[in-house]
Amino acid sequence: MADFVNNLRLTEIATGDESGSWGTITNTNLTLIGEALGFATQAITENADTFASTVPNGSTDNERAMAIKYTGALDSTCTVTLGPNTNSRLHYIQNATTDSGSSGPYSIIISQGSGAKVTIPNGDTKAVLLNGGGSGAVVTDLFASLSVVDLKVQDDLTLSSDSAVVTFGADADTTLTHTDGTGLTLNSTNKLTFGDAASFVHQSSDGVLTVDGEATIDLNASTAVLVSNDLKLDSDASVLGFGVNNEITLTHVHDSGLTLTSASGATTFTISRTGEADAKIIFDGNAQDFHVGVDDTTDDLVIGKGSTLGTTPALSIDENLLVTVSDDVFVTGRATGTQTADNDGNFDLTVGNFWTFTPDGDDTITLTNPAIGQSGVIYLDNSGGHDLSAHASIAINADVLSALDTAGKYMLSYYCTATSGNDTILMSATGALA
Repeated sequence: MADFVNNLRLTEIATGDESGSWGTITNTNLTLIGEALGFATQAITENADTFASTVPNGSTDNERAMAIKYTGALDSTCTVTLGPNTNSRLHYIQNATTDSGSSGPYSIIISQGSGAKVTIPNGDTKAVLLNGGGSGAVVTDLFASLSVVDLKVQDDLTLSSDSAVVTFGADADTTLTHTDGTGLTLNSTNKLTFGDAASFVHQSSDGVLTVDGEATIDLNASTAVLVSNDLKLDSDASVLGFGVNNEITLTHVHDSGLTLTSASGATTFTISRTGEADAKIIFDGNAQDFHVGVDDTTDDLVIGKGSTLGTTPALSIDENLLVTVSDDVFVTGRATGTQTADNDGNFDLTVGNFWTFTPDGDDTITLTNPAIGQSGVIYLDNSGGHDLSAHASIAINADVLSALDTAGKYMLSYYCTATSGNDTILMSATGALA
C-alpha cells in the first residue's frame, strides 16, 4: 500500500504495489519535488482570523512550495497553520496581504502546532523552520540570530523592534541602542570618531558631551547656532571673533577682563534696545553697584548708584548736552574752564563762563543766552580808559560801573537769576587791580 509520511507528501510505493503505475507515480513525484523547490502564491480567505494551509498527499498544491507569498485582504491579524503538523520543512514566507478596512495592514502568524510561532509583519519575508513535532509542533525564525562574515544590503536596512541594538567588536564593547521615540544611544564613554582618532564626539563623563575637532570645529547654520545654557571658553586668552574675516575680537585677559579689538583701529561697542526699555551697563560691586545707561523715561545718559536707572542718579546728560550733577562736586586738584576773548563787550554765555575783555572803544557790557544759576568771571583790561555801560539785564552798582571807566584792570563776577529780563544778571567788580 502507498504511503505519504515524507516531508513533501510524495507517494511512497510499497514493495510489490502499483504494478503498471510506477512511471506515472514517479513522474508525479518528480513534479511535486520541483513544486517543493519553487515559488507559489496562496490567497488567504478574506478577513479570516485563521487559515489552514495543508500540503496534500501525492498531488500538486501551492502549499508545498518552499517560497510562499500569502495574499488576500485582512481586517485583523491572521494565524496561518501549516499542515500536516508532522512535516519538517524550511519555508520562505512573504506577507503580501492587504487591508480590507482602514486599521491595517496586518501581520500573519505562522503556526504548525501548539508550540512557538513566528509573526511576519505586513510586507516582510521570513525564513521559518517547521520541526514537524505533531500537535506540539514548533515554528522557528531561521534568521532570528544570523551570523555572517560580510553583509551587503542593497537598499534600506530596518531594525523594526523598539530598543533594537547594533553591536560592534569581537567582545561587543560598543553598542548603538534604539530608544523608542527618542533616538540612538552610543554606550558608555565610547566615541563617534570622524576622519581620525583626534576628531570625535562622546560622553566623556555622566552628563558631559565632549566634541573635539583636533584643531577647529566649524558650526554652520543658515540662521543661528543656539546655545540653551552657559557657553564657557575655558582657556586663558581665549578669543571670540566676529565678522567674515574676524575683524572684531573679544579677548580674555587672565584674571583681568575682556578686551574688544577692531582690526580697522576704530572700535565701537553698541548697546541697543528694542522698544521702550533702558539700555545700561551694570557694575556689580562687592558692597555697592553702579550703572551707566540711557534712561528710557527721560532719554538722558545717566551715571548713578545701584542697578536701576533713574532712581539714584549722580550725573545726567540730556540731548542738548546739559549736564546735571545730582549732589556735591568734590574736586581733587584744579578745576579749570576755557578762557574766551571777547573785545566788543557782547558775551554769549553758551560759549563759556570765563572771559577776557579788552575794549578798544566805548562799549556796553551785554551777556546773552544766560542760564538760571550760571555764574562766571570776566577779566577786564580797560587800560585805554574807555567809557563802559551795562545792558538793562545787568544789575550793577552805579558807582562800581562808573569806576570801570578809569584806566586799569578789573575782575568782574556775574550770576544769572533768570534767562531774560531786566536786572536778572547780578554783577560785581573789584577795584582797579593794576
